[in-house]
Amino acid sequence: MWDPDRYRRFGDHRSRPFFELVARIDAENPRRVVDLGCGPGQLTATLAQRWPSARLEAFDSSPEMVAAARQSGIDAEVRSAEDWQPAPDTDVVISNAVLQWVPTHADLLPRWVHALPAGAWLALQVPGNFDAPSHVAIRELAARDEWRSRLESSGILQPRDVLDPSGYAAILTVAGCVVDAWETTYLQRLTGTDPVLDWVTGTALRPVRAALDDAEWARFTAQLAPLLRAAYPPRADGTTWLPFRRVFAVAHKPGS
Repeated sequence: MWDPDRYRRFGDHRSRPFFELVARIDAENPRRVVDLGCGPGQLTATLAQRWPSARLEAFDSSPEMVAAARQSGIDAEVRSAEDWQPAPDTDVVISNAVLQWVPTHADLLPRWVHALPAGAWLALQVPGNFDAPSHVAIRELAARDEWRSRLESSGILQPRDVLDPSGYAAILTVAGCVVDAWETTYLQRLTGTDPVLDWVTGTALRPVRAALDDAEWARFTAQLAPLLRAAYPPRADGTTWLPFRRVFAVAHKPGS
């Protein structure tokens, strides 16, 4: 289960990559704009502001996120990326920090491009930090005898299958697009007693939380917290700096 309130707690850090991604889309009057994985909807609303005449399509695989988006006035629906196909008038597709949860997304991308009309845009951003100390600590803890049997089926023991910018550029170029791909490492300033634990609880630890009961979850996070504090020691002023790498690709399908 997703927790929209916890997700929004770091809204500035999560929104900045979204705006940098969308800024590279040069669509003037799209007919339909799709937010593929809309989350709680606060960023989806900015798409309506940028393209007010477009029909806005928003969906997410999390019922909790869709409920939060609907409370914000977004007409979102529960749907998975694997089940989605572009409507004929889809001129812009945006996927922000979603496709890392979809193991087959490298196969879905060219299928989506082929289904999009000429002149359409497809923009994606995925975290590229699965070898970071935070994620290594999570996997190493989950692999201990105490936790392995409970967490093996959660998928947390394997890194997420994402590509580097050249990988996405290659897939989208072969599909016939003009591609702009890059990566950025953000140095995120966090505060609090266990800020990195708070951060990963909202995203990376979701499969762990889903697999454990309340007592097990409390024990797991109590063991993880000192590992994260050691990997990301706070500065004297209480600030913790968390490097976070993200991978971007914006593809334009040629045509009028």
